Amino acid sequence: MSDESPEWFAPKRYGYGAGMPISWQGWALTAAYLIGVLLVAVFIGKSRPIVFFALLIPMTVAFATIAAKTTRRGWRWRWGADD
Repeated sequence: MSDESPEWFAPKRYGYGAGMPISWQGWALTAAYLIGVLLVAVFIGKSRPIVFFALLIPMTVAFATIAAKTTRRGWRWRWGADD
């Protein structure tokens, strides 16, 4: 097994964070997150807003954490230069 971390997302060219998914795992993670948010919004959103946010916040933190760990060369501020 390789010592390098997997590369599921491309880094943003400008700014901080991840860009678009570059592997099927990145696309699957993004799709699962969006489907989860949609399901929570449809079934819980308007009737129980506190429960909605109580579910949405950990889902978003988990997605962002995984995206940060699987972005090529990590998350850092970028100014547009190729690196």
